[in-house]
Amino acid sequence: MGREFVPLFDQWSNNYDLTVTGHNGQYQEVFEDYEKILHSVVSEVHGTILEFGVGTGNLTEKLVAAGHKVYGVEPSQGMIQQVQRRKINFQLFEGDFLDFPPLTEPIDAIVSTYAFHHLTDAEKEQAISIYAKLLQPHGKIVFADTIFQNQDSRRQIEEEVASQGYSGLLTDLRTEYYTTIEVLHPILSKHGFRTNFSRLNKYVWLMSAQKEIG
Repeated sequence: MGREFVPLFDQWSNNYDLTVTGHNGQYQEVFEDYEKILHSVVSEVHGTILEFGVGTGNLTEKLVAAGHKVYGVEPSQGMIQQVQRRKINFQLFEGDFLDFPPLTEPIDAIVSTYAFHHLTDAEKEQAISIYAKLLQPHGKIVFADTIFQNQDSRRQIEEEVASQGYSGLLTDLRTEYYTTIEVLHPILSKHGFRTNFSRLNKYVWLMSAQKEIG
C-alpha cells in the first residue's frame, strides 16, 4: 500500500518544501514548474475533492483557495504535523490510497501529486477500482506524477540520470513503483474511465481520467 515509504517521508517532512522549490539539484527537473503542476490539477476539478498524499499541503491549500471542499488522506505523521501547522480549512485523515476512512458525502474528484508511484501496478489497479465506485457520475481522477511513456523512455531517462551522477534520484527511479502510460491507460479503460495524459515536465505527466456512464 505504499506504507513502506512512510519512514522516508517522516524524515523528509521538514525539508520537503525546499526540495520542491528547487533546492536539491538532483530533483530540480522532477519538480520543474511545480507551481504550474499544482495549478494544472486544480484547473481540472470541481466540487468535493478527495486528495491522497497531502504532504505539506501545497496542493490542498490551492484547492481550498479555489473554493473546493477537500478531504485529505496522508500516511506520514511527519507530513501530518507539517500540514496542520498551516491551518488549512479541510478535513484530514490518516490513511493511504487503499486504506482510508469512509466518507460522508459524494466525491466529485480524486487528486494526488507525486505519490501514486508508491503503489505497485497491481495496487494501482486496486485503487482505481475503488475510486470508480466512489466517484460521482462523470467524476474524475486527476493525478500528477512521474510516469514514463513506455519502457524504452524509462531506460533512456535512467541512463541520463546515471550519466549525470544523480545516484539518489537513480535509486528512487529503480526502487519505487514508477509505471508507464502503456500500463495505466488500459487499467483505467477497464474500470470505465476516459483518460488523457499530458506531459508537464521531463518526468511528470498529468493523468486526467473521467468516469464514463453506460
